[in-house]
Amino acid sequence: MNEKLILIDRIDPVELYGVNNHLYARLAAHFSKLKIVARGDRIKVFGEPGEIEDFENKLAQLIDYRLRSGRLTVDDVDHLLAGGLPEQPGDLPPDVLVYGTDGRIIRARTANQRKLVTACEENDLLFAVGPAGSGKTYTAIALAVRALKDRRVKRIVLTRPAVEAGERLGFLPGDMKEKLDPYLQPLYDALHDMIPSKRLEKFIDDGTVQIAPLAYMRGRTLDNACAILDEAQNTTVGQLKMFLTRMGHNAKFIVTGDVTQIDLPRRADSGLSRVISWLQPVKGIGLVTFDRRDIIRHALVKEIVKEFEKNENGEGS
Repeated sequence: MNEKLILIDRIDPVELYGVNNHLYARLAAHFSKLKIVARGDRIKVFGEPGEIEDFENKLAQLIDYRLRSGRLTVDDVDHLLAGGLPEQPGDLPPDVLVYGTDGRIIRARTANQRKLVTACEENDLLFAVGPAGSGKTYTAIALAVRALKDRRVKRIVLTRPAVEAGERLGFLPGDMKEKLDPYLQPLYDALHDMIPSKRLEKFIDDGTVQIAPLAYMRGRTLDNACAILDEAQNTTVGQLKMFLTRMGHNAKFIVTGDVTQIDLPRRADSGLSRVISWLQPVKGIGLVTFDRRDIIRHALVKEIVKEFEKNENGEGS
């Protein structure tokens, strides 16, 4: 007999169990072959692996539905057990990628973000390039989280070249992880929007989610994974080759970067533009180019990017 501990960390357990546990009792009664013990935000399930997996999937669907619709009734539970939850008037549009923490809706909000979603369905390797704030990395991470939730991949691997740390890395306090974590913080921030803290911590502990500098990718083969290389404008041709050749079976790779923000000592060392030009004709490789119209940060950011582009191109001098 197998045992599985399930944590209820996206909603208040009372919202899932119902008054006097009537919703939980309805669900548990359907899985009579399992022994199910619920204690607050923890549910222990004992039984055959297939039955446990089915129970966990049904539980996740109920939680998603509660977060999305703001309600959960006995009829909803019965509909789920009979084959599917009911359609909601005003159900979420197809541009929704995942239901994030505390019911947050993560969606593709601009034309190029939607292009990235479509291109991800059609290609195993994607390049997404464009200015800061255009949502290329955030959308890529949402796609990775969706693939993980849909069980299309078994792990997410996020990486960045640790260029900005450089020689200063040795002067930062702490061990190597503590030195690098601040540099990788933007990736953690995005994940925290999409995966509850307790679950994300568990995923990191068991290797389901891996966040590491690019140098740590050498020698690995990434099977059944969605891997994202962020800040790829700070990689050389050799580093990009090393990363791209990590691709294993059932893998999806997304490379993001902004060629206007190269932090390498010599801008000419950046390999991103060259590698894109070499690989773009290859079938199964896609490219989505973002621009300032995709910027969804503070309204001033669009104007800042516009002025930098104008002056760096010599138009404003």
